[in-house]
Amino acid sequence: MFSHVMVGADDIDAAKKFYDACFIALGGREGSVDPKGRVMYIKDGSIFIVTKPIDGNPACHANGGTIGFAVDSPEMAEAWHAAGLANGGTAIEDPPGIREGGGMKMHLAYLRDPAGNKVCTMMRMG
Repeated sequence: MFSHVMVGADDIDAAKKFYDACFIALGGREGSVDPKGRVMYIKDGSIFIVTKPIDGNPACHANGGTIGFAVDSPEMAEAWHAAGLANGGTAIEDPPGIREGGGMKMHLAYLRDPAGNKVCTMMRMG
């Protein structure tokens, strides 16, 4: 459904440090920086991009917006959360764990990246 997701950041170095650690915890690789200074993470045909805003205004996060990354296990989510905290992320909402509601059971972990973007991991459980 999605070709890519892009978030803004004023401090690209801080964002890269955070997302490199988070994506390595998910089995990915460090991001690559293109000639325009954007950091790109590519896995399984999906692209996640971090960039300074093109219009020159400061980056800001979407109020009410969340970007979710699929994980294969609760342990992977815990590793992602720990890596993010150790690299400039901020813990938000409840601690990582199982949530139930609307007939679904999921393992969720939430962070804000250094620019304030809300990101999470999610694993749907049986």
